[in-house]
Amino acid sequence: MNIQPTLLIEDLAFAYPDGNQALFGVNLSVNKGERVALLGPNGAGKTTLVMHLNGIHPTGHGRVMVAGKIVDPSDKAGIKEIRSKVGIVFQDPDDQLFMPTVGEDVAFGPYNMGIRGSELDKVVDQALDLVGMAEFKERPPHHLSFGQRRRVAVATVLAMKPEILILDEPSSNLDPASRRELADILRTLDITIVMVTHDLPYALELCERSVILSGGIIVADDKTDVILKDKELLRSHRLELPVGFAL
Repeated sequence: MNIQPTLLIEDLAFAYPDGNQALFGVNLSVNKGERVALLGPNGAGKTTLVMHLNGIHPTGHGRVMVAGKIVDPSDKAGIKEIRSKVGIVFQDPDDQLFMPTVGEDVAFGPYNMGIRGSELDKVVDQALDLVGMAEFKERPPHHLSFGQRRRVAVATVLAMKPEILILDEPSSNLDPASRRELADILRTLDITIVMVTHDLPYALELCERSVILSGGIIVADDKTDVILKDKELLRSHRLELPVGFAL
């Protein structure tokens, strides 16, 4: 039986208006339930690629498909559905948290999808439970620690019940305890994950598969431990394991 991938990227190329070519023909297939780390040096095109997955960037050449549907920003109804299926957690949680309370932040997306009343309360409570932040529902987000705000940002996306969770540098700026707590949460989620990260040990911990994007193309796609053992591959694409880290 031919199983359709949850995410399919075919020959995706993209240039910014100033002429800077960021992607040169990216091909990637991610199946339902997979956890894939997207690795690569700064300027490799990782953020540009992610911004194509829910139509923030228009597709210049090639195509992106989510759950069998083409991502086309000009299709207003279709892109609304796509954006409910692809949830992006940005590197800075303050880019996602702007309501007076944690609960209102988590409710914002579902409310705008038409969910109301007790059903909305249930969705919010479930999302906060998933990230261990239920007791902070009535707190202002700016009163929380950075790690707590990142967990709430994850909850705002989970409340939309997406098929794919995109995480942009999820471990950045976290202290060791917050880093571990977030990893514990992410491991429990029954969802497809694409994780953009420079944190190679975090990729190994959470994603069985990794791809390296470098110079706007995918140069490696394999099991994470296989990629991380290839010192020459890592070195040639400006990726480094922490000093003393042993596989």
